[in-house]
Amino acid sequence: MKRHARLPRAVAGGAAVLLGLTLTACGSSGSASGDGDTIHVLVYGDATNKVEKQLAETFNKTSKVKVVLDTIPGADYQQKLQTIISTKQAPDVFFNWGGGSIKPFVQAGLLLPLDDMIAKDPGLKANFLPSVFNTAVVDGKPYGVPMRGTQPVLLFNNKKVLAEAGLTEPKTWDDLLGAVGVLKAKGITPIALGGGDQWPTQMWFEYLYDRVAGPGSATGAGLFQKALGGDKGAWANEDSKRALGMLKQLVDAGAFGTAFDSVKFTDGGSPALLATGKAAFELMGSWEYSTLQDANPDFTKSDLGYGAFPTVPGGKGDPKNVVGNTNNFYSVLKKTKHPEAVAEFLKLQYSDEFVQAQLGIGNLPTTGNTQSFLASAANPAYSTYQYNLVKDAPAFELSWDQAYPPSASTPIHQAVQQFLNGQIDQNGFIKAMQALPTS
Repeated sequence: MKRHARLPRAVAGGAAVLLGLTLTACGSSGSASGDGDTIHVLVYGDATNKVEKQLAETFNKTSKVKVVLDTIPGADYQQKLQTIISTKQAPDVFFNWGGGSIKPFVQAGLLLPLDDMIAKDPGLKANFLPSVFNTAVVDGKPYGVPMRGTQPVLLFNNKKVLAEAGLTEPKTWDDLLGAVGVLKAKGITPIALGGGDQWPTQMWFEYLYDRVAGPGSATGAGLFQKALGGDKGAWANEDSKRALGMLKQLVDAGAFGTAFDSVKFTDGGSPALLATGKAAFELMGSWEYSTLQDANPDFTKSDLGYGAFPTVPGGKGDPKNVVGNTNNFYSVLKKTKHPEAVAEFLKLQYSDEFVQAQLGIGNLPTTGNTQSFLASAANPAYSTYQYNLVKDAPAFELSWDQAYPPSASTPIHQAVQQFLNGQIDQNGFIKAMQALPTS
């Protein structure tokens, strides 16, 4: 989803030839099946590609087998990936979110378990935080190596706009509602929302459901984990209805303005509203920093603020809980012709060069050596804040559209969009979520 590490996982469709019209290769062209002396690495096209290109260049300086980095624009990534992954155009290595995003590919026998690679180089597992690495473990086998960084969702703000309105960062739900009223009276859209992409809308649901109902655990104790495990009744309980009521309260207060469904994050629209002072807040993954640093460096340096999602009175969720993506991953196609070269390339994902380059654009790697480099980050305070936020979080809930299988992505996105814009009511949302496939 983004110039960033996420995107709406649309249902695959169209002909495989479409990929050839949209792929941008940072290197030589050729089949993506690892023909000749190349391995093709498919990544999500966004501001982070500069680091991926740097690592490919580092690898190619010493390797006989060369990496060709192929990018697909964020809004099209998942659809194009699903279109080509079982064809001759499939890459050797591809970017993903772990969890439900790769499970169907594992079940289809397309992915290479990484047991043998890890046996030869234990660092491919040992150098990453276990809670992150395990996100790409499916049926007991590892299918991904973390890349990029952890991506908690934060409530970003324009410090200048808040100061001019006499406001501070909202700590509670009532604080947020109060700020909405003040900002609206001043003609400022309180909260930028890329509703045209749908997935940014989902973040509001994820956090409110967590704060109201609590995340539970892998045993299915919480609302979301129960629902993910197949308990359709979870979506209809009182905590669910309370969260939906609070969301409607926010919409009715004018928090997102009236045109949010025509604004997108993926074309830079919603971040621009924040950077130009037309909006005061944006709830977004931590990639917001690298996105804004790339497009609005002066604003990012001087006026970009950030903080945790507000607390909810009487909620069951710990205020320190976070939602988002634990990381992104590189997975390997079983049919690659160069598994040894792929293994060598994957080693770079825990190198000092990788950590320093990711920190340099505001990303937070989940390697064991990250903490020692925090002071050299693009914004040490921001990187340290993220690091401590994730380290101290009792629970880190994976984004709904990544925790569910890909076939659930479009129904989730449609349900959250339609509820927020009033096309469906509370009962309509509950029914839509109860109909989601869980496997």
